Amino acid sequence: MPNVFRLLLLVIMLVMPAGWARAQEDADRPPNFIIIMTDDMGYAGLSCTGLDRFKTPHLDALAKAGLCFTDFHSNGTVCSPTRAALLTGRYQQRTGVDGVVNADPKHPDYRQFLKPGELTFAELLKTCGYSSAIMGKWHVGYDVKHNPTHHGFDVFRGFVSGNIDYISHYDRMETFDWWHDRELTKEKGYSTHLINKYAVEFIEANKDKPFCLYVAHEAIHNPNQGPNDPAIRGPEKRPKKELQPTLDAVREMTLAMDDGVGQIVAKLHELGLEENTLVWFFSDNGGTGENKSTGPDLRGMKGSVWEGGHRVPAIVSWPGRIKPGTTTDATVLTMDVMPTLGSLSGAEVPASYKPDGVDLSKLLLKDKPLAERPLFWKFKSKLAMREGPWKLVVNERGLDGPGLFNLSDDLAEANNLAEKQPERVAKMLAAIKAWEQDVSED
Repeated sequence: MPNVFRLLLLVIMLVMPAGWARAQEDADRPPNFIIIMTDDMGYAGLSCTGLDRFKTPHLDALAKAGLCFTDFHSNGTVCSPTRAALLTGRYQQRTGVDGVVNADPKHPDYRQFLKPGELTFAELLKTCGYSSAIMGKWHVGYDVKHNPTHHGFDVFRGFVSGNIDYISHYDRMETFDWWHDRELTKEKGYSTHLINKYAVEFIEANKDKPFCLYVAHEAIHNPNQGPNDPAIRGPEKRPKKELQPTLDAVREMTLAMDDGVGQIVAKLHELGLEENTLVWFFSDNGGTGENKSTGPDLRGMKGSVWEGGHRVPAIVSWPGRIKPGTTTDATVLTMDVMPTLGSLSGAEVPASYKPDGVDLSKLLLKDKPLAERPLFWKFKSKLAMREGPWKLVVNERGLDGPGLFNLSDDLAEANNLAEKQPERVAKMLAAIKAWEQDVSED
């Protein structure tokens, strides 16, 4: 028996230092980040946020495992501006991408691009040893010199335009648009399935070092195609009449994206990375008349500064760090993601970098309330401002003059209080003017 004890002691002495070393290595390693952005999904686009036509089981599970936002907003009311704000943590008006980057080379907005001098989260995280990838939609610069690999991303698998045929990978101008880093690459497959595949492969390839994965889904943006629908663009296109009904296609598009979230979470569990990985899901703007994802409680949709244009679903999960099954009514914008990643990674932020977004780490990890701040939206001539529960809307359809709404009891923006509160309106109009001047100076 004593020999058995001596043998056991020897085994413990041999094994424990290695175990301690691994534990210490895990403790010292910064967290991984997975940012998942869906396209054109309004606030009620998930079954956990109000969708009643079908279930989104994997995103519902992510919500149960983490924190749901009830007052999360896209920076823009359309695709490109929100993506610029996400990447930089700054109002998109400062970054060179104030509107949709148009697919038509003859259109002046085709030449919009993310300024080379803008600091992206991929570039920031690279300074402290992260590998970064984007799988999916870029849409902040068409020319190869504006490719994601010129903005800090090590890997790019996806497309640079606003949308592509899910089957043939041609954009609306009939230009082929599927990239492997800086090279156009022919590849068969439903675009959402390819995005999911490459996301999981990147996690596997980078399991032993800190990584940041930006999964920029095409779904649920049109063209409305499920995995078994025909191509409607490119050399092998077939008539649109062969497509299934729009809402049936939207269901298949949503579920293919939802399946990808499930694959990502499963891979994290398989590799034992779930407790060291923050997963954050949200949409780039509100829903459309086609996909019916905005829900009945919000006014407006994509392209408007009404709530339906920018209030979007958002979920963040980090097992062991973020309390599961919780919600927050903190008012958050897409531009807050970048400063939060910087804080959680421990990256040293350059003194010259001036974010507009704020660090949400104390909100996420300790449920600390955010300080109140004015927030602004602009698309073309349409403007909006939030100050606490108060929202001012200017130059929007359905208004004769400014609209003032108290969202605490009027989320539908149905009761215009502008005439009853002229002083508040004047103060907010002055704040909007000052903000417009400020962002135009960059």
